[in-house]
Amino acid sequence: MKFAVIGGTGLIGSQVVKNLKAAGHEALPHSKSTGADVITGQGLDAATAGADVVVNLTNSPTFDEASPAFFQTSMDNLLAAAHKGGVRHFVILSIVGTDQVPELDYYRAKALQEHILADGPVPYSIVRATQFMEFMDSVLSWTTEGDTVRLPATPIQPIAAKDVAEAVAEVAVGAPLNGIRNIGGPDIFSLDELGRLTLTHKGDSRTVVTDPTAGMFAVVKGDVLTDKEAHLAPTRYTDWLS
Repeated sequence: MKFAVIGGTGLIGSQVVKNLKAAGHEALPHSKSTGADVITGQGLDAATAGADVVVNLTNSPTFDEASPAFFQTSMDNLLAAAHKGGVRHFVILSIVGTDQVPELDYYRAKALQEHILADGPVPYSIVRATQFMEFMDSVLSWTTEGDTVRLPATPIQPIAAKDVAEAVAEVAVGAPLNGIRNIGGPDIFSLDELGRLTLTHKGDSRTVVTDPTAGMFAVVKGDVLTDKEAHLAPTRYTDWLS
């Protein structure tokens, strides 16, 4: 099979390309740097021509109120190119619970991306993942003031990027789901607990203070975790840290 991986040079995309090639498929990475611009539409017809499957792993450059416009334009352009090129399966990566946190601009934007795909002309699959383990350092930096990190006790189910890439590749080679597959890590932590665990492992002297108002995850009410039908990845956070 031939795959066009849009955003194929990033954290997840590069691993998806590697996994697909290892399985014997033709997987070509595309990005703005290779001439495929999802906002202007330039290069998208060429990128998707002859592809059996398009995997879209591009992401908004911001997480604020500008993010919905990015996903609206990029999806409109990509779906038009994919339909024109006869693509038979279109896959995106989204977030578990993205439709449950309308207070977050970025979650609303990802929900919009899902709706655009579901209403589009190409059979599709949506892979929803929990928070990446690789993002924990960024989460800690967002709410650091001096030697103190403020984090809410929001439940988090971290998943390793390599496990996400494997799941995306697995879905991409299969028949279109025309629906959603949820994936998550095997363990659940509160975010403040996860912060303390991370800092201790790294020998970081910062102190985590539990603050229900701190950071973007403060607006998440209740559990935004996988359900009983979800696929759980094998990598544990403590093993990943090591």
